[in-house]
Amino acid sequence: MRPSPTVADRAATEAIELDLLLTAVARRWGYDFREYAPATLRRRVRRAMVREQVDSMSALQERVLHEEGAMARFIQALTVQVTSMFRDPEVYRAFRQKVVPLLRTWPFARIWHAGCSTGQEVYSMAILLEEEGIYDRCRIYATDLSDELVQRAKRGIYPLSAMRDYTYNYQQAGGTRDFSQYYTADADNAVFNARLRRNIVFAQHNLVSDASFNDFHAIICRNVMIYFGQDLRERVHGLLYESLVRFGVLVLGLKETVEFTPFGSSFEPIDADLKIYRRIR
Repeated sequence: MRPSPTVADRAATEAIELDLLLTAVARRWGYDFREYAPATLRRRVRRAMVREQVDSMSALQERVLHEEGAMARFIQALTVQVTSMFRDPEVYRAFRQKVVPLLRTWPFARIWHAGCSTGQEVYSMAILLEEEGIYDRCRIYATDLSDELVQRAKRGIYPLSAMRDYTYNYQQAGGTRDFSQYYTADADNAVFNARLRRNIVFAQHNLVSDASFNDFHAIICRNVMIYFGQDLRERVHGLLYESLVRFGVLVLGLKETVEFTPFGSSFEPIDADLKIYRRIR
């Protein structure tokens, strides 16, 4: 009688299945998740298994290889969707006080919001730039790995129940107007004004495999690279560095840093605590 598999046996089998799944996804669809942080990756793949109602990674692989809809859902499961309007308000206050004066020195500024998720932070930036009087001299490029998330961001529709928290964040971030003027409400949702989208370009972009597509005066890439392994983080840092003009501004998440990367010496801190940096070479 064959002995029951041990915990170590099951873990080894799962590791093989995970490697085969990610390799298959990369070869079939071009999305390469193989250098994401392993613990986060396993947790999110298991979440995708529950969503697809399959009991193994091999069964999940079968589904995502043959069903485009299943692949779209798999991307959503693996991408970051934790966001809010004016998330970490102190960052937006610092951007208003310390970065906007730099943006004013250029006749036109391109801003890349990499990893925009469902778009709340993109609209936050549009509002900030509008209030500072420079939005018509700016263009925001909002990108994410998941096209479904990009389409949701483009719609700009969020639960009305979140508006109280969003209003508080807006006020803490130095907002100067009545926040409710930026959206219209129905029974369940707040729909942000189409005028805020006039200078936003929404597009799908894969930080892992796609190249830079413009030169930017500011890049906001917050709370994205914390889910990557070290080698992948360094490659993405290289992409962001190459995408910034000299003296352009990079804004990272509060748990991220440009220090201790191959590009650390090419930046100076504008606000080290809030992870706002300026490219100096």
